[in-house]
Amino acid sequence: MKNISVECAVSYKLSSFDQITINTPLKIKKTKEITMHIEPGIVSGAKMALAIATAAGVGTLTVKSVFESLKSEPWVGFAFRALLAMTLVFTFFEILPHYPVGISEVHFIFATLLFLLLGLAPAAIGLSLGLLGQGLLFAPSDLPMYFVNVTTLLAPLFAVSLIARRFIPEGRAFVDLKYVDVLRLSAMYQGGVIAWVAFWALYGQGFTVSTLNLVGTFAVSYLVVIIVEPFVDLGLLAIAKKLRSTSFAGLLNQRLFTAA
Repeated sequence: MKNISVECAVSYKLSSFDQITINTPLKIKKTKEITMHIEPGIVSGAKMALAIATAAGVGTLTVKSVFESLKSEPWVGFAFRALLAMTLVFTFFEILPHYPVGISEVHFIFATLLFLLLGLAPAAIGLSLGLLGQGLLFAPSDLPMYFVNVTTLLAPLFAVSLIARRFIPEGRAFVDLKYVDVLRLSAMYQGGVIAWVAFWALYGQGFTVSTLNLVGTFAVSYLVVIIVEPFVDLGLLAIAKKLRSTSFAGLLNQRLFTAA
């Protein structure tokens, strides 16, 4: 008897002379690649030119803040804080709870905390490099959106830095801030993040009912972050306050313990 072949993946031997081979195609289930922050494709094509321009803007501000910091402090301490900020940002993004909501992702950033503990320039470096490292290692599909996301993270940080100079008295150290002060800073930063996410969505996808609904869902979900982060910030500021007279104080932001 001749061999009979039907499409299959398993062979059944009937005897030493006869064999029926049945082939069934193997089905491989594709898993969706993990994405972080603003979803890929929200801004694309020629519209990405604006994202590149805004990223260049916040990048210029970052470089400027670095030079200003190095004028008044040793580069070793600054490098340590920048590396610490990058490590913390990477940890916040990967380990802490984060959930996709609407057109982006709701997660804890703690940018205000980084600004208070480590300073403006180290916080900016930490956010930009932590975001880049996350994309390279865990979410490569997000890399085309890097300019969009880095602007969304850094632009509110520089805005908070400017506003902090106005309402925080020069004679008050950051460790002496009250909950309402930290809440105000955190709300300003998170509000800036929400505003930029909404801008990119509307800029990239247009003013449609669907886009507005997605933006609204994201904004409401982010209220949890605005409420929770200030409590964590205050707790860590209280711990930092106890380090005022120790050798560890030199590793943190000078403005944390002294007046401006």
